[in-house]
Amino acid sequence: MPRSTVCNRRRCQKILSPGSFSPLFLSALVATLLLSACEKAAGPAPARGPAEVAVVEIKTADVPLSTELPGRTSAYRIAEVRPQVGGIIAKRLFIEGSEVKAGDPLYQIASELFVAELNRAKAAVLRAEATLSAAVLKTDRYEDLIGKKTISQENYDDAQAALREAKASVAVAKAEQQIAAINLQYSLIKAPISGRIGSSFVTDGALVEAEQEEVLAVIRQLDPLYVDITQSSRELLSMKRQLAAGQLEQAEMAGTAVHLMLEDGSEYSRPGRLQFAEMSVDQSTGAVTLRATVPNPDTILLPGMFVRARLELGLQKSAVLAPQQAITFEYSGRAVAMVVGEDNKVERRLIKTGQVLGDQWLILEGLQAGEKIIIGGLQKVRPGASVTTVAYTAPTEKGAH
Repeated sequence: MPRSTVCNRRRCQKILSPGSFSPLFLSALVATLLLSACEKAAGPAPARGPAEVAVVEIKTADVPLSTELPGRTSAYRIAEVRPQVGGIIAKRLFIEGSEVKAGDPLYQIASELFVAELNRAKAAVLRAEATLSAAVLKTDRYEDLIGKKTISQENYDDAQAALREAKASVAVAKAEQQIAAINLQYSLIKAPISGRIGSSFVTDGALVEAEQEEVLAVIRQLDPLYVDITQSSRELLSMKRQLAAGQLEQAEMAGTAVHLMLEDGSEYSRPGRLQFAEMSVDQSTGAVTLRATVPNPDTILLPGMFVRARLELGLQKSAVLAPQQAITFEYSGRAVAMVVGEDNKVERRLIKTGQVLGDQWLILEGLQAGEKIIIGGLQKVRPGASVTTVAYTAPTEKGAH
């Protein structure tokens, strides 16, 4: 036997000798052999039964619907103060930024010229009335003379014409007097409406003209206040279809309650009322403007503020509702629900959701009353699998914590 063969045999005997294995290796080898023997003895694992899931039966209810829309506040009334007569501003009579009432004096225009004009008009009236008195006396005398045929018809006609002319002169003079009196009144510029007046754009000594373009001051009525709300024409059409189909009960749109959310996230404490909706759609935005009035006695709201308006649309009859926990959303945004059919098999259902009502979704499409939707054990099932169902019990507040 060759020497190399003998050496190889000796080397193998040395490697396979019991002393050549570590205790850790031997323990692992024994455990592997025992596990293999147990698996052969036990045979294949028994089949698992249907998974148990908690379900909720879909029901319908009459629910109040609302929508939240963007809006912006605007003054209820705006008056731009301008002079109706010309002259020099003698004095400003209001405090800038204060509340004024209709009829309060704002500016005094130098009135000396207007007083003189009124006095002249009064004198013109007196002169015209004197002329009228003479014409009346002359006409009365001519009445007696024309009956006696002592004057000509032409003289009588001239007297009648002079009388009518004198009456017209009196009327003109009185009108001129009235104009002069009105101009004198207009020299004291008064507030046309009640509200908050802003800064004055003129000072004492400024020359103003009647019906000028430059504004003296601006008054804004802030109580109540307008809120202009924009709603897409698509949403408006959907609401009209629901009303026509009898799915939504609503009184007249005018008078609908409006609740405001302010820019800081707080809710305005005084609800308003919807007044009307525009009869045309804005071509640039595709939206319809709704106007509401909101009480504002504390002047918390100011014109130009951005708000969110929540409108109570009405009562939706037989609305389909589903718990939020039972609805999942895919990456694409589609809503999905797992429904248990009559044969206790799971069906994956694509649905269309509306708005959130408390802890439930308003279901627009995909679910019907009486169907069972899985709310507990969703992670244990897949479409087509058989399941056993139990009624879902909401956890108590203590258990939830």
